[in-house]
Amino acid sequence: MKKIEAIIKPFKLEDVKDALTAIDVTGMTISEVKGYGRQQGHSELYRGAEYVVDFLPKIKMEIIVKNDDVDKTLHAISESAKTGKIGDGKIFVSSINKVVRIRTGEEDEEAI
Repeated sequence: MKKIEAIIKPFKLEDVKDALTAIDVTGMTISEVKGYGRQQGHSELYRGAEYVVDFLPKIKMEIIVKNDDVDKTLHAISESAKTGKIGDGKIFVSSINKVVRIRTGEEDEEAI
């Protein structure tokens, strides 16, 4: 099993969710986060004073998938989140050793 963490632009969330639903990936956790990378924020003017916004709002998606589903999940996220502009985000993949569904006690792939 693998954990896929994707950092994407907030306005692409629905597109990514639809793409994942189309390939039968239904379980995911979403967090509103802020990030700093090559995009490096921007300057804004508020009441005549200029200030720099270093950390930009992003969405972090966490998805657990079977090993066989990793490539199609990565492709779905990449294609649906892409705008072609700086700040599109990143995807991280890591191994998961154990999963337990609290309600039923199911473990590993049965618990996904």
